[in-house]
Formats: sequence, structure tokens, C-alpha cells
Amino acid sequence: MAFEVFILGTGGMMPLPSRFLTSMLLRREGELLLFDCGEGTQISLKRLNLKWKKISALFVSHTHADHVTGIPGMLMLSSQVERSEPLYIFGPPKIKEYIEASRSILDMYINYEIVVKEIQAEGTVYQGDGFHVNAFFLRHSKPCIGYSVEEELRPGVFFPEKAEALGVPRGPLWSRLQTGESVVAPNGATVTPEQVLGPKRRGTKVGFVTDTLALPSIASQVRNADLLICEGMFTDDLTESAAEKKHLTARQAAAIAREAEVKKLGLIHYSPRYTLRDLDRLLKEAREVFPHTFLTKDRQVIELKNPE
Repeated sequence: MAFEVFILGTGGMMPLPSRFLTSMLLRREGELLLFDCGEGTQISLKRLNLKWKKISALFVSHTHADHVTGIPGMLMLSSQVERSEPLYIFGPPKIKEYIEASRSILDMYINYEIVVKEIQAEGTVYQGDGFHVNAFFLRHSKPCIGYSVEEELRPGVFFPEKAEALGVPRGPLWSRLQTGESVVAPNGATVTPEQVLGPKRRGTKVGFVTDTLALPSIASQVRNADLLICEGMFTDDLTESAAEKKHLTARQAAAIAREAEVKKLGLIHYSPRYTLRDLDRLLKEAREVFPHTFLTKDRQVIELKNPE
């Protein structure tokens, strides 16, 4: 199953004319998961022709304004697009209070179920069809959470010659074996998936990390990710300021990616002090540590195919 990652916004602190606030959407087999929802999220969704009513869950890193101010408008919009499925919202303490206060103060008309869950412990917080979302703690100026989305193990490679040798002819029985079901061959023998499949294969993994000090624990949470979307807010000359504000520099993000042995690192959550041209400084410093780094861009689409 392929993952599609949509970068909806890349900015930190304040939206700019060409840079909305940090937000990412992940699509897998029609299911949509949204990570953070800053100002401008609705506009990027519209430009990419993505349907808000199909988003199953929203995962919030923390309750600073530049990560949540797009939520009230999205909640109200969903009542206008005939949403019928529940919307799950996950986040740190205070996210439930923020949602409830927004609904009350704005007198929102909501005609669908909203389920808000505050994350109290690390681990799996959402289980989808064939994948799960893990949450882990970051260290910012208020409670902050990182996320990883990981597919379950996939069946191993199917060997047709083994199936035929065991008396299973080409056809529907092959499909059942490939999905992990034992079958009875025409000759009366029971054939198990283990007899015709190779070792199970890992699925795709994506990490989302923003607004944090550099912590050794982050690498273990995103280890072997096919894609890590991680804040790289500052250049080296502002390392001390980054530490004071509990943010990552681009070089620190690259060090996490290298330690975690991820396949690709996409920097995000840029400080508004950097113009489009200045962003190359972030990229240069990160690539000195982790060459497989790129700068994410607003409304960028990244397709990830399953590892072989």
C-alpha cells in the first residue's frame, strides 16, 4: 500500500504569503490523517483537492497557536460537507479544553461526532486498517508530542512454483494464500501460507516531529522510517537561541535522521526570518550531516512505495 504525504504548510510562528503554518496530511488507501492544523491548512487542502470530510483523525503536536489555529474553521466546515463519520482528535493535555472552548465561544453547529483523546502515555494511539499511529513525548515549552505512522508487516513474496508443486492450481486459491489463509488443494492436501510465502516484509513508516529540543529518544521512535518530516527551524548561528526556545536547528534534525537511519529527511517549520533564498542555508547545514535531506515546500506531494 503506497503512502502519499501532502505538505500543507511549512512555516513556524506566523504565516507568510507563500508559506502557511505547519501541517501535514497522510493518505493511505483513501484514509486521510492530518498532523497539526495551522492557519492556511484549509487553503492548501482546497488547492490539492483533498476532502476535509474524509479525514479520519487529527494528530496535534501541541497547543501553541501556530499549530492549532486552523482547527475551529475546519470543524465548522465539516458540518457543511455532509460528514457522517466521527472525527478523532489526538493531542496533549489542553487539546480537549481548546476544542470545547472553541465550540462554545463560536457557537459552532456540529452535526457529526467529535472524539477528543488526550495522550497520557507513549505508544499506539490510533489503529487503522493495516497500520497504526504511535505517539511519543518531545520537549518543548509546553507538552508536545511526536508521531510515527507505521504499516503492519506485509505477507512475504509468493512463490507460484511452490504452490503448484503442492497441488494448488493458479486461481482464487493463490489469492487466499497470499492474504494469509490456509487452503485445501484439489488433491485434498491442506496448504498453509508459510509453505508458499517468503518471510514477512516490513511496511512503510513515516515520522512527524516538530517543536522540540534534541533528545536521544527521538531517534529510537522514528528508527528506519522511510520518511521523517522534522522541524529544522534555525541555522547553526542560532543554536543557542534554538535551545532557549526549545527548537531544533537543521543540523540537529539531520543528526536525528542519521542516528535513526531513516531513508529521507524533509525539513519543515522554518523560522519566518528565513526568506526562500535563505532556506538553502538550512539545507546545506543539514546535508553536511545527513545527505538525504530536502526542504519541504507548501503543497508538496511525496509518494512513498512499500519497501521491497
